[in-house]
Amino acid sequence: MMVTGTTRVAAVIGDPVRHSMSPTIHNAAFASCRIDGVYVALPVAAGDAANAIDAMRTFGWFGLSVTMPHKHDIAAACDALTTSASELAAVNCVYWDGATIVGDNTDGQGFVRGLAADLDIDPSGSRCVVVGAGGAAKAVIRSLATAGADQVIVINRNAERASAAAALAGDRGTVGSPDSLPDADIVINATPVGMAARDSADADAVPFDPSLLRADAVVADLIYHPAETTLLKQASAHGLRCQNGLPMLVHQAVAQFEHWTGQRAPVDVMEAAVRASLAS
Repeated sequence: MMVTGTTRVAAVIGDPVRHSMSPTIHNAAFASCRIDGVYVALPVAAGDAANAIDAMRTFGWFGLSVTMPHKHDIAAACDALTTSASELAAVNCVYWDGATIVGDNTDGQGFVRGLAADLDIDPSGSRCVVVGAGGAAKAVIRSLATAGADQVIVINRNAERASAAAALAGDRGTVGSPDSLPDADIVINATPVGMAARDSADADAVPFDPSLLRADAVVADLIYHPAETTLLKQASAHGLRCQNGLPMLVHQAVAQFEHWTGQRAPVDVMEAAVRASLAS
């Protein structure tokens, strides 16, 4: 792709941000769709999120992806928020709606879309357990309820955080414990347990024991690097269907691309690009 005087910019902001896979995903999509755009990673210090919105407005950028530590601060700087972003009080995507700068949160819908695309699973009517109560967990909890899950049970060591996260699922959300695992249809690890380097003392840590699950349960881990965490290895050894965080990563980006361009995203191209990058 050649950058010219008409090329528009999209960017991911965060601190740190140089490790982001988003430029790989989105530049592959721009090239595939012959869009005159380029996507870059911009380090933005904590507290400066509003300045990034000002830059988007000044330069007419396509939009922004937003990662830590800005997901909460950027929400206050947008002109408007989607229902998802408002309820989560967190934004990971900024786009134009006419002259209005809108903040959205595509993480949860990315998980649900990825579950369907990768495993052909619809969470409607399912009993889901989410382990964790951080930002990613909250987005997943809300989207599972929106997608029609019968129950969304949250397990977290901090009871107050678990209760706040479960509330995002409305009357379908409850706080649970490891005793909730044997009856689950889908169990999602939304904690960083499993992300440790292979030479770390925590490399083989797991957030829960997959042997407690039914034989037909599904295990999803929001971690995508490493591609197979110890949790997923153990779950696979027990014959369980498994998914790592790569489908969520791709499909939250798909939703962002469609916000910015109004075009259908080239999902296969985006997934192939990030898989090739991770493999290298």
